[in-house]
Amino acid sequence: MVRNFEFDIVIWGASGFVGRRVAHHMAARYGSGGDLRWAIGGRKQAKLESVRSELGSAGTDIPIVTGDSHDVASLEALAARTKVVCSTVGPYAKYGSELVKACVSTGTHYCDLTGEAHWMRKMIDAHQAEAEKTGARIVHACGFDSIPSDMGVFFLQHKAKERYGIPCSRIKLRVKAMRGGFSGGTLASLIYWMQEGPRDPSIRRVMTEPYSLNPKGQRQGPDRPQSMRAVAVKYDDDLKGWTMPFFMGPINTKIVRRSNALLGYLYGEDFGYEEAILIGSGPVGWVIATIGALGVGGFMLALALPPTRWLLKKFVLPKPGQGPSQRVRENGFFDLILVGKLGEGNVMRARIKGVGDPGTESTSKLLVESAVCLAQDSEKIAVGGGFWTPASAMGELLLLRLTTNQALSFELV
Repeated sequence: MVRNFEFDIVIWGASGFVGRRVAHHMAARYGSGGDLRWAIGGRKQAKLESVRSELGSAGTDIPIVTGDSHDVASLEALAARTKVVCSTVGPYAKYGSELVKACVSTGTHYCDLTGEAHWMRKMIDAHQAEAEKTGARIVHACGFDSIPSDMGVFFLQHKAKERYGIPCSRIKLRVKAMRGGFSGGTLASLIYWMQEGPRDPSIRRVMTEPYSLNPKGQRQGPDRPQSMRAVAVKYDDDLKGWTMPFFMGPINTKIVRRSNALLGYLYGEDFGYEEAILIGSGPVGWVIATIGALGVGGFMLALALPPTRWLLKKFVLPKPGQGPSQRVRENGFFDLILVGKLGEGNVMRARIKGVGDPGTESTSKLLVESAVCLAQDSEKIAVGGGFWTPASAMGELLLLRLTTNQALSFELV
C-alpha cells in the first residue's frame, strides 16, 4: 500500500541548540515550499515559532508540529504524517525511546545524532523484528559521530577494491586537526551515560566491548575492548607521530564494525579498525600527547564522580540549550586521515575534511543530508526495514550527497 505523507521530513527537537542549527541548514540548503516538504517539531509551540522566525523568508511557510517525547499516542500521530523523522533530542536514552517505537510501528524512516551505544543496542533488540515487517529504516549516528568514520571507511574500502581487488584488512583513523566546542545537549548525553553506567553493568559492557552493536552471533573479531577513560599514548610508525586516545573512538569504531557486519563483511571477517588523535613527533609530541591523554582521562573521571560532576555541571559546562558561539561554530573544522593496509605491504590513505564546528555546524549538515537521502532516495535504497548504520543503509547515495552538497570532502592521498 502506498502511503500519502503530509511531509517528507520532520525535524524533531528543532527548538534545542543543535535542532536550531539543523533547521537553519535545512532552510539554507533546501528552502521551503519546494520539492522537499519539511516541518519543525517539538513540545512547545512558542519556541518553535521563535525558531521559524529566525529562518527569515526561508522559514515563512514551514509548518510546525507538536508532541511530547513520552506520549506514545502523540508521537505515533506525528510519525504517521511524515516519511522521515529527523531527531535531535538527547540524551536519547532519556527522551528518544518512544519516538523510535512510534516510527517503527508506523513504518516511518528515522535518523538521529546519537552516540549512545547502550541505547542503540536496546532499541535494536526491542524493535528490529517489527521494523523489518513495517519497512521502517532506523539509522542512528548520523552526525559527527559517526558519519566521517563510517563513510570514510566505506569510501576507502571501495577505492581499495577498485585498485587492488580486495579491501583493506586493517584501517586506522587519525584526527590530524580539529577545532570546535560542545553543545549542552551533547554533554548531557555523556553525563547521563556516566550516571547510569554504575547502576547498570550492561551499559558499561556495551560501551567497552568492541563488537557490542553487531548482530547476535557476529560479535567477534580482531579488535580488543575499549575504555572511555583510556590514557594510552602510542607512536604511529606510518604517520611518524605520537597519538592519544580519541574520546569518540569507542562509539565510532562500533558503528564501523556494525557496518561491516550488515554489509555482509564487505571489509572482510578479519577486518580491524581503530581511532586516535595524532599529535607531533619527538619528545615534545610525546609530552603533549601525554598531557592531553591525562587531561581527557581526568575529565572523564571527574564526570564519573558525583561531587565533581555536580561542580562541572553547576559552574563549568554548558547547559542543555546552550552551545558554542557563532564565531566558534563558523571557524571550526576537522581534518582526518585514514590509513588502510592490504596484503603484500600495500598501503592506501584517504583524507576527510569538514568545515564548521564538528559538534554543531558540521553535525547538522550531516544529519540534514542523511534525512534528505532517506526521504528523496527512498526508492533507490537497497535495504528494507530494520536498524542500520549510515554506510549500510545509504552507502554511495549518501556519499554522493555529502560531497555534492559540500558537507564533507573525501580524497585519496
